[in-house]
Amino acid sequence: MNYSINIARNLSRILPAILAALIFMSSIGSLLAQSPGSRLRSDPPVITSSWDDLLEGVKTPEEWSIHRSMLKQRYLDLIRDQYKPAKVPLDLQLHEETEIDGRYRRLYISYQVEAGERAHAYLGIPLNVKGKAPAVVALHGTTADGTKQTAGLNGNPDKAFLDHLCQRGYIVIAPEHFVSGERVPREGAYDTTAFHAKHPEWTAVGKFNFEHSIAVDVLLAREDVDADNIGVMGHSLGGHGAYYTAAYDDRLKACVCNCGASFFRHNQHVEDWSRDKWYVYLKPIRPLLLKGELPNIDMHEIIALIAPRAYLDVSALNDGVPLTQRQRALMLLKIADVYDLNGKPENFCFFIHGRGHSAPHESRELIYGFLDAHLKPIESYQTKLVDE
Repeated sequence: MNYSINIARNLSRILPAILAALIFMSSIGSLLAQSPGSRLRSDPPVITSSWDDLLEGVKTPEEWSIHRSMLKQRYLDLIRDQYKPAKVPLDLQLHEETEIDGRYRRLYISYQVEAGERAHAYLGIPLNVKGKAPAVVALHGTTADGTKQTAGLNGNPDKAFLDHLCQRGYIVIAPEHFVSGERVPREGAYDTTAFHAKHPEWTAVGKFNFEHSIAVDVLLAREDVDADNIGVMGHSLGGHGAYYTAAYDDRLKACVCNCGASFFRHNQHVEDWSRDKWYVYLKPIRPLLLKGELPNIDMHEIIALIAPRAYLDVSALNDGVPLTQRQRALMLLKIADVYDLNGKPENFCFFIHGRGHSAPHESRELIYGFLDAHLKPIESYQTKLVDE
Protein backbone atom coordinates (compact mmCIF):
# COMPACT_ATOMS: atom_id res chain seq x y z
CA MET A 1 0.00 0.00 0.00
CA ASN A 2 2.77 2.41 1.00
CA TYR A 3 4.63 1.35 -2.13
CA SER A 4 1.67 2.36 -4.36
CA ILE A 5 1.30 5.67 -2.55
CA ASN A 6 4.98 6.47 -3.13
CA ILE A 7 4.68 5.71 -6.84
CA ALA A 8 1.65 7.99 -7.13
CA ARG A 9 3.47 10.79 -5.29
CA ASN A 10 6.53 10.47 -7.50
CA LEU A 11 4.40 10.49 -10.65
CA SER A 12 2.60 13.61 -9.50
CA ARG A 13 5.98 15.32 -9.09
CA ILE A 14 7.49 14.36 -12.45
CA LEU A 15 4.34 14.44 -14.62
CA PRO A 16 4.41 18.24 -15.10
CA ALA A 17 8.04 18.01 -16.18
CA ILE A 18 7.21 15.27 -18.68
CA LEU A 19 4.34 17.31 -20.10
CA ALA A 20 6.54 20.40 -20.36
CA ALA A 21 9.19 18.37 -22.19
CA LEU A 22 6.61 17.02 -24.64
CA ILE A 23 5.26 20.52 -25.32
CA PHE A 24 8.83 21.80 -25.87
CA MET A 25 9.63 19.00 -28.31
CA SER A 26 6.38 19.68 -30.17
CA SER A 27 7.32 23.37 -30.48
CA ILE A 28 10.76 22.49 -31.80
CA GLY A 29 9.17 20.21 -34.37
CA SER A 30 6.82 22.96 -35.44
CA LEU A 31 9.70 25.43 -35.80
CA LEU A 32 11.70 22.93 -37.81
CA ALA A 33 8.74 22.41 -40.10
CA GLN A 34 8.70 26.16 -40.74
CA SER A 35 12.48 26.48 -41.24
CA PRO A 36 14.07 27.59 -44.57
CA GLY A 37 15.05 23.99 -45.19
CA SER A 38 11.41 23.17 -45.79
CA ARG A 39 10.55 25.81 -48.40
CA LEU A 40 7.90 24.72 -50.85
CA ARG A 41 7.84 25.21 -54.61
CA SER A 42 5.54 27.90 -55.96
CA ASP A 43 4.46 29.65 -59.14
CA PRO A 44 5.60 33.24 -59.77
CA PRO A 45 3.13 35.77 -58.37
CA VAL A 46 1.59 38.37 -60.66
CA ILE A 47 3.30 41.73 -60.12
CA THR A 48 0.79 44.52 -59.65
CA SER A 49 1.47 48.21 -59.13
CA SER A 50 -0.01 51.67 -59.63
CA TRP A 51 1.67 51.73 -63.05
CA ASP A 52 -0.83 49.15 -64.31
CA ASP A 53 -3.11 52.00 -65.39
CA LEU A 54 -0.90 52.35 -68.49
CA LEU A 55 -2.71 49.47 -70.19
CA GLU A 56 -5.99 49.53 -68.32
CA GLY A 57 -8.68 48.37 -70.75
CA VAL A 58 -6.11 47.82 -73.52
CA LYS A 59 -5.67 44.27 -74.80
CA THR A 60 -4.72 44.57 -78.49
CA PRO A 61 -2.37 46.67 -80.65
CA GLU A 62 -5.42 48.32 -82.19
CA GLU A 63 -6.72 49.35 -78.77
CA TRP A 64 -3.24 50.62 -77.88
CA SER A 65 -3.20 52.79 -81.01
CA ILE A 66 -6.44 54.47 -79.92
CA HIS A 67 -5.20 54.81 -76.33
CA ARG A 68 -1.87 56.19 -77.55
CA SER A 69 -3.61 58.95 -79.50
CA MET A 70 -5.40 60.04 -76.35
CA LEU A 71 -2.15 59.98 -74.34
CA LYS A 72 -0.34 61.98 -77.05
CA GLN A 73 -2.94 64.71 -76.84
CA ARG A 74 -2.69 64.78 -73.04
CA TYR A 75 1.08 65.11 -73.42
CA LEU A 76 0.78 68.01 -75.86
CA ASP A 77 -1.69 69.68 -73.51
CA LEU A 78 0.71 69.20 -70.57
CA ILE A 79 3.55 71.00 -72.35
CA ARG A 80 1.18 73.61 -73.84
CA ASP A 81 2.29 72.77 -77.35
CA GLN A 82 -0.45 74.94 -78.84
CA TYR A 83 1.48 78.03 -77.71
CA LYS A 84 4.73 77.25 -79.54
CA PRO A 85 5.81 79.86 -82.09
CA ALA A 86 5.87 79.28 -85.83
CA LYS A 87 9.09 77.79 -87.15
CA VAL A 88 11.45 80.20 -88.86
CA PRO A 89 14.15 79.53 -91.49
CA LEU A 90 17.25 77.88 -90.00
CA ASP A 91 19.69 80.44 -91.39
CA LEU A 92 22.53 78.07 -90.47
CA GLN A 93 25.86 79.75 -89.68
CA LEU A 94 29.32 78.25 -89.12
CA HIS A 95 31.44 79.91 -86.44
CA GLU A 96 34.43 77.60 -86.17
CA GLU A 97 35.72 74.27 -87.45
CA THR A 98 38.31 71.92 -85.93
CA GLU A 99 39.64 68.49 -86.87
CA ILE A 100 39.85 66.14 -83.86
CA ASP A 101 42.58 63.46 -83.80
CA GLY A 102 42.15 62.71 -87.49
CA ARG A 103 38.80 61.09 -86.63
CA TYR A 104 36.13 63.74 -87.11
CA ARG A 105 35.43 67.40 -87.82
CA ARG A 106 33.82 69.42 -85.04
CA LEU A 107 31.84 72.45 -86.17
CA TYR A 108 30.47 75.17 -83.92
CA ILE A 109 27.25 76.36 -85.53
CA SER A 110 24.19 78.45 -84.82
CA TYR A 111 20.69 78.50 -86.28
CA GLN A 112 17.41 80.31 -85.73
CA VAL A 113 14.89 78.78 -83.33
CA GLU A 114 12.60 81.79 -83.01
CA ALA A 115 12.50 85.17 -84.70
CA GLY A 116 15.51 87.03 -83.28
CA GLU A 117 16.76 84.02 -81.26
CA ARG A 118 19.56 81.68 -82.26
CA ALA A 119 20.66 78.38 -80.73
CA HIS A 120 24.28 77.26 -80.78
CA ALA A 121 25.44 73.67 -81.12
CA TYR A 122 28.47 71.53 -81.79
CA LEU A 123 28.20 69.31 -84.83
CA GLY A 124 30.54 66.35 -85.18
CA ILE A 125 31.11 64.71 -88.59
CA PRO A 126 33.29 61.56 -88.90
CA LEU A 127 36.00 61.91 -91.56
CA ASN A 128 35.96 58.47 -93.15
CA VAL A 129 32.27 57.72 -93.49
CA LYS A 130 31.15 56.50 -96.91
CA GLY A 131 27.60 57.22 -97.95
CA LYS A 132 25.05 58.20 -95.34
CA ALA A 133 25.74 57.88 -91.62
CA PRO A 134 23.44 57.40 -88.61
CA ALA A 135 23.01 60.48 -86.46
CA VAL A 136 22.37 61.32 -82.81
CA VAL A 137 21.09 64.37 -80.96
CA ALA A 138 23.19 64.43 -77.73
CA LEU A 139 21.72 66.44 -74.86
CA HIS A 140 23.71 67.77 -71.88
CA GLY A 141 22.79 67.97 -68.22
CA THR A 142 22.53 71.03 -66.00
CA THR A 143 25.92 72.61 -66.62
CA ALA A 144 26.28 76.38 -67.10
CA ASP A 145 28.68 75.98 -70.03
CA GLY A 146 26.00 74.06 -71.85
CA THR A 147 27.17 71.77 -74.56
CA LYS A 148 30.94 72.25 -74.12
CA GLN A 149 30.99 69.22 -71.83
CA THR A 150 29.19 67.13 -74.47
CA ALA A 151 31.94 68.10 -76.93
CA GLY A 152 34.64 67.11 -74.43
CA LEU A 153 35.96 70.67 -73.99
CA ASN A 154 35.44 70.88 -70.22
CA GLY A 155 33.69 69.15 -67.33
CA ASN A 156 33.46 65.38 -66.94
CA PRO A 157 34.87 63.42 -69.92
CA ASP A 158 32.49 60.56 -69.08
CA LYS A 159 29.79 62.83 -70.51
CA ALA A 160 31.63 63.85 -73.69
CA PHE A 161 28.97 62.08 -75.73
CA LEU A 162 29.65 63.90 -79.00
CA ASP A 163 33.30 62.88 -78.95
CA HIS A 164 32.53 59.26 -78.04
CA LEU A 165 29.81 58.85 -80.66
CA CYS A 166 31.69 60.58 -83.48
CA GLN A 167 34.53 58.16 -82.92
CA ARG A 168 32.00 55.34 -83.41
CA GLY A 169 30.92 56.73 -86.79
CA TYR A 170 27.90 58.87 -85.88
CA ILE A 171 27.13 62.37 -87.05
CA VAL A 172 26.26 64.12 -83.79
CA ILE A 173 24.59 67.41 -83.00
CA ALA A 174 24.93 68.63 -79.40
CA PRO A 175 22.66 71.66 -78.95
CA GLU A 176 22.81 74.02 -76.01
CA HIS A 177 19.85 74.07 -73.66
CA PHE A 178 18.00 77.34 -74.13
CA VAL A 179 19.09 78.85 -70.77
CA SER A 180 22.75 77.85 -70.93
CA GLY A 181 25.90 78.46 -72.96
CA GLU A 182 25.51 81.43 -75.29
CA ARG A 183 22.04 82.17 -73.92
CA VAL A 184 22.54 82.30 -70.15
CA PRO A 185 19.87 84.80 -69.03
CA ARG A 186 20.55 87.85 -66.87
CA GLU A 187 19.09 86.03 -63.83
CA GLY A 188 21.64 83.22 -64.20
CA ALA A 189 22.06 79.86 -65.91
CA TYR A 190 18.89 77.74 -66.07
CA ASP A 191 16.65 80.53 -64.80
CA THR A 192 13.46 80.54 -66.88
CA THR A 193 12.05 83.87 -65.62
CA ALA A 194 12.76 85.72 -68.88
CA PHE A 195 11.44 82.82 -70.95
CA HIS A 196 8.14 82.80 -69.11
CA ALA A 197 7.86 86.58 -69.43
CA LYS A 198 8.23 86.17 -73.21
CA HIS A 199 6.00 83.09 -73.45
CA PRO A 200 3.58 83.22 -70.46
CA GLU A 201 1.38 80.39 -71.74
CA TRP A 202 4.13 78.03 -72.96
CA THR A 203 6.32 75.68 -70.87
CA ALA A 204 10.05 75.06 -70.61
CA VAL A 205 9.47 71.44 -71.65
CA GLY A 206 7.58 72.66 -74.69
CA LYS A 207 10.44 75.04 -75.49
CA PHE A 208 13.21 72.46 -75.31
CA ASN A 209 11.14 69.91 -77.26
CA PHE A 210 10.63 72.54 -79.94
CA GLU A 211 14.36 73.33 -80.09
CA HIS A 212 15.52 69.69 -79.98
CA SER A 213 13.15 68.99 -82.88
CA ILE A 214 14.80 71.85 -84.78
CA ALA A 215 18.16 70.16 -84.10
CA VAL A 216 16.73 67.14 -85.95
CA ASP A 217 15.86 69.54 -88.79
CA VAL A 218 19.52 70.62 -88.89
CA LEU A 219 20.62 66.99 -89.21
CA LEU A 220 18.09 66.28 -91.94
CA ALA A 221 19.32 69.27 -93.91
CA ARG A 222 22.58 67.36 -94.44
CA GLU A 223 22.90 64.95 -97.36
CA ASP A 224 25.28 62.70 -95.39
CA VAL A 225 22.74 61.92 -92.64
CA ASP A 226 20.70 58.71 -92.84
CA ALA A 227 17.22 60.12 -92.25
CA ASP A 228 15.86 56.70 -91.21
CA ASN A 229 18.42 56.23 -88.44
CA ILE A 230 18.45 59.20 -86.10
CA GLY A 231 18.50 58.81 -82.31
CA VAL A 232 18.49 61.02 -79.23
CA MET A 233 20.29 60.50 -75.93
CA GLY A 234 21.22 62.53 -72.89
CA HIS A 235 22.14 62.69 -69.22
CA SER A 236 20.14 64.16 -66.32
CA LEU A 237 18.25 67.17 -67.74
CA GLY A 238 19.27 65.81 -71.13
CA GLY A 239 18.09 62.35 -70.05
CA HIS A 240 14.45 63.22 -69.52
CA GLY A 241 14.87 65.74 -72.31
CA ALA A 242 15.63 62.77 -74.57
CA TYR A 243 12.45 60.84 -73.79
CA TYR A 244 10.34 63.98 -73.83
CA THR A 245 11.70 64.75 -77.30
CA ALA A 246 11.34 61.20 -78.65
CA ALA A 247 7.73 61.13 -77.44
CA TYR A 248 7.23 64.46 -79.24
CA ASP A 249 9.08 63.78 -82.52
CA ASP A 250 8.41 60.48 -84.31
CA ARG A 251 11.40 60.97 -86.61
CA LEU A 252 13.65 59.70 -83.82
CA LYS A 253 14.18 55.97 -84.16
CA ALA A 254 16.00 55.34 -80.85
CA CYS A 255 16.13 57.06 -77.48
CA VAL A 256 18.34 56.72 -74.39
CA CYS A 257 17.68 58.36 -71.02
CA ASN A 258 20.60 58.30 -68.57
CA CYS A 259 19.72 59.32 -65.00
CA GLY A 260 16.59 61.23 -65.93
CA ALA A 261 14.27 62.80 -63.37
CA SER A 262 11.51 61.08 -61.43
CA PHE A 263 7.81 60.95 -62.21
CA PHE A 264 4.81 62.72 -60.71
CA ARG A 265 3.38 59.94 -58.53
CA HIS A 266 5.26 58.38 -55.59
CA ASN A 267 7.46 61.49 -55.50
CA GLN A 268 7.99 63.54 -52.32
CA HIS A 269 9.48 66.34 -54.42
CA VAL A 270 6.91 66.47 -57.19
CA GLU A 271 6.73 70.29 -56.87
CA ASP A 272 10.21 70.40 -58.44
CA TRP A 273 8.45 69.93 -61.77
CA SER A 274 6.78 73.30 -61.21
CA ARG A 275 8.98 75.38 -58.91
CA ASP A 276 8.27 79.03 -58.14
CA LYS A 277 11.82 80.07 -59.08
CA TRP A 278 14.91 79.09 -61.11
CA TYR A 279 14.19 76.37 -63.70
CA VAL A 280 10.44 75.82 -64.01
CA TYR A 281 9.59 72.86 -66.24
CA LEU A 282 5.79 72.99 -66.25
CA LYS A 283 4.60 76.26 -64.74
CA PRO A 284 0.86 75.81 -65.37
CA ILE A 285 0.55 72.70 -63.18
CA ARG A 286 1.80 74.34 -59.96
CA PRO A 287 -1.69 75.16 -58.57
CA LEU A 288 -2.69 71.55 -59.19
CA LEU A 289 0.37 70.17 -57.37
CA LEU A 290 -0.10 72.50 -54.40
CA LYS A 291 -3.61 71.07 -53.97
CA GLY A 292 -2.11 67.59 -53.77
CA GLU A 293 -3.37 66.60 -57.22
CA LEU A 294 -1.43 65.35 -60.24
CA PRO A 295 -1.72 65.89 -64.01
CA ASN A 296 -3.73 63.40 -66.06
CA ILE A 297 -0.54 61.95 -67.59
CA ASP A 298 2.69 60.65 -66.01
CA MET A 299 6.14 59.60 -67.20
CA HIS A 300 5.27 55.97 -67.92
CA GLU A 301 2.61 57.15 -70.36
CA ILE A 302 4.95 59.70 -71.96
CA ILE A 303 7.77 57.16 -72.39
CA ALA A 304 5.29 54.61 -73.76
CA LEU A 305 4.53 57.05 -76.61
CA ILE A 306 7.98 56.13 -77.96
CA ALA A 307 6.96 52.47 -78.49
CA PRO A 308 7.59 50.52 -80.64
CA ARG A 309 10.67 52.65 -81.40
CA ALA A 310 13.78 51.72 -79.39
CA TYR A 311 14.11 52.95 -75.80
CA LEU A 312 16.80 52.37 -73.16
CA ASP A 313 16.48 53.68 -69.60
CA VAL A 314 19.61 53.81 -67.41
CA SER A 315 19.21 54.81 -63.75
CA ALA A 316 20.63 54.29 -60.26
CA LEU A 317 18.86 53.12 -57.12
CA ASN A 318 20.95 55.63 -55.15
CA ASP A 319 20.15 58.63 -57.35
CA GLY A 320 17.49 60.43 -55.35
CA VAL A 321 14.91 59.09 -52.89
CA PRO A 322 15.51 55.29 -52.63
CA LEU A 323 11.85 54.25 -52.52
CA THR A 324 11.03 56.51 -55.46
CA GLN A 325 13.87 55.02 -57.48
CA ARG A 326 12.59 51.53 -56.75
CA GLN A 327 9.23 52.57 -58.17
CA ARG A 328 11.09 53.32 -61.41
CA ALA A 329 11.79 49.60 -61.79
CA LEU A 330 8.07 48.80 -61.48
CA MET A 331 7.25 51.59 -63.93
CA LEU A 332 9.70 50.24 -66.49
CA LEU A 333 8.33 46.70 -66.18
CA LYS A 334 4.91 48.02 -67.13
CA ILE A 335 6.32 49.97 -70.11
CA ALA A 336 7.90 46.69 -71.24
CA ASP A 337 4.36 45.31 -71.55
CA VAL A 338 3.59 47.97 -74.17
CA TYR A 339 6.52 46.78 -76.26
CA ASP A 340 5.36 43.17 -75.85
CA LEU A 341 1.86 44.16 -76.95
CA ASN A 342 3.30 45.82 -80.06
CA GLY A 343 5.42 42.79 -80.93
CA LYS A 344 8.74 44.59 -80.35
CA PRO A 345 10.10 43.46 -76.95
CA GLU A 346 13.64 43.64 -78.34
CA ASN A 347 13.32 47.43 -78.69
CA PHE A 348 13.03 48.02 -74.94
CA CYS A 349 15.77 47.81 -72.34
CA PHE A 350 16.60 49.14 -68.88
CA PHE A 351 19.66 49.00 -66.66
CA ILE A 352 19.68 49.91 -62.96
CA HIS A 353 22.97 50.30 -61.11
CA GLY A 354 24.35 51.68 -57.85
CA ARG A 355 26.73 54.37 -59.09
CA GLY A 356 24.53 57.37 -58.39
CA HIS A 357 23.99 60.29 -60.77
CA SER A 358 26.69 59.41 -63.27
CA ALA A 359 27.60 58.02 -66.69
CA PRO A 360 30.09 55.29 -65.75
CA HIS A 361 31.94 53.02 -68.15
CA GLU A 362 29.45 50.14 -68.08
CA SER A 363 26.52 52.51 -68.70
CA ARG A 364 28.26 54.17 -71.63
CA GLU A 365 29.14 50.83 -73.20
CA LEU A 366 25.50 49.75 -72.96
CA ILE A 367 24.22 53.08 -74.29
CA TYR A 368 26.52 53.10 -77.31
CA GLY A 369 25.92 49.42 -78.02
CA PHE A 370 22.16 49.95 -77.82
CA LEU A 371 22.36 52.83 -80.31
CA ASP A 372 24.56 50.70 -82.60
CA ALA A 373 22.03 47.86 -82.53
CA HIS A 374 19.16 50.13 -83.53
CA LEU A 375 20.78 52.71 -85.81
CA LYS A 376 23.57 50.87 -87.62
CA PRO A 377 23.48 47.98 -90.09
CA ILE A 378 23.92 44.60 -88.42
CA GLU A 379 27.17 44.01 -90.33
CA SER A 380 28.85 46.77 -88.31
CA TYR A 381 28.48 44.98 -84.97
CA GLN A 382 27.70 41.34 -85.78
CA THR A 383 29.99 38.77 -84.18
CA LYS A 384 31.92 36.26 -86.29
CA LEU A 385 33.66 32.98 -85.76
CA VAL A 386 37.45 32.91 -85.77
CA ASP A 387 39.10 32.18 -89.14
CA GLU A 388 41.95 29.68 -88.75
